[in-house]
Amino acid sequence: MTAAPGGAGPVGVAVVGAGVISAQYLSTVSRFPDVRIVAVADLDEERAAAVARTHGIPVSGGPADVLALPEVELVVNLTVPTAHARVAAAALRAGKHVYGEKPITLVPAEAEKLLAEASERGLLVGNAPDTFLGAGLQSALRAVAAGHIGAPVAATTVTQGLGPEAWHPDPAFFYQPGAGPLFDLGPYYLTSLVALFGSVEQVAATAARAREERVVGSGPKAGQAFPVDVPTHVSSLLRFASGVRAHSTFSFDSALPRIRFEITGTEGTLSVPDPNTFGGPLRLLPNGSGTWRELPVRGRTDGRGLGVVDMARAVRGGGPHRASGALALHVLQTMTAITHSADRAEFVPLAAQVVPPEPLPEDWDPEEPTLGAGSRGHGEGASP
Repeated sequence: MTAAPGGAGPVGVAVVGAGVISAQYLSTVSRFPDVRIVAVADLDEERAAAVARTHGIPVSGGPADVLALPEVELVVNLTVPTAHARVAAAALRAGKHVYGEKPITLVPAEAEKLLAEASERGLLVGNAPDTFLGAGLQSALRAVAAGHIGAPVAATTVTQGLGPEAWHPDPAFFYQPGAGPLFDLGPYYLTSLVALFGSVEQVAATAARAREERVVGSGPKAGQAFPVDVPTHVSSLLRFASGVRAHSTFSFDSALPRIRFEITGTEGTLSVPDPNTFGGPLRLLPNGSGTWRELPVRGRTDGRGLGVVDMARAVRGGGPHRASGALALHVLQTMTAITHSADRAEFVPLAAQVVPPEPLPEDWDPEEPTLGAGSRGHGEGASP
């Protein structure tokens, strides 16, 4: 989806959802001159006000208050997964572009409805993860395109550990529909795989749940038990329309933390950085050499928010943005197909296809102002 060009100067941004992840976005996005953070909102208005004070944001309030602000052009939706569709729809109805945290919605039909409404209104929808825009994955894309491993044949990805309850103060939502290791961690790996190899056309999977409840390990709720409503170990096989195959495992059940992302080609193997980060290292093992060698990693390692500034430039310039709603929908459809395959013990095809995003230019710089005159950082006003 592309937006008609319009306006000048930095794009006014409001963050809706003042939870743990908001600090990462706010600390990164505030450095980019093509966006201007004007407000932060949360159902808990006191929490929104506290976050606003911490980051020097002039306006805070409830979601409806912030969506009514005319200076807000783009809403960064950082609410919990169960609220993603509702908040995004409200933002679109208020005439705002929306960039959301993953997953875009809980089910594909909701996402399809959002994208259709956005198209009718001439608005853009973007979605996390934007880690694939970081130096590590962009360098991997360039290495594959340059033929360092020959023709890609297959990929293996593994992300496993004991789950977020040991460190997150309120982890129950990680074990509800829309989360679990597949929906929480899967978007990083699947988005990267689609960026590398194009659309997924068929999946097969198995899934398991180690325990029926878990216990909060830190913070004010430490010691409290909560139910587990989703699989906590998922193993999947993916076939891409390009012919590449992948095996991906997502687990909250392993005492052995492990992150692995490897691409096998006709001429060698590429060890890809953790797709939940923005940096390296990137290593190449040519066939027959027996020795890994480091490849250059070039690009941005700022953190969450690269997709927001890329989208803001599309809002002004009228071109496509890379962390798009269409890409997020395809990843959601893939995760949903994985879930169905695990439930039904059968291969599940995906009918919808997506064009993978264009790689970033190697000299792409989010700190270079491109949208005309305007103040860097936050807007002006008083906190209600």
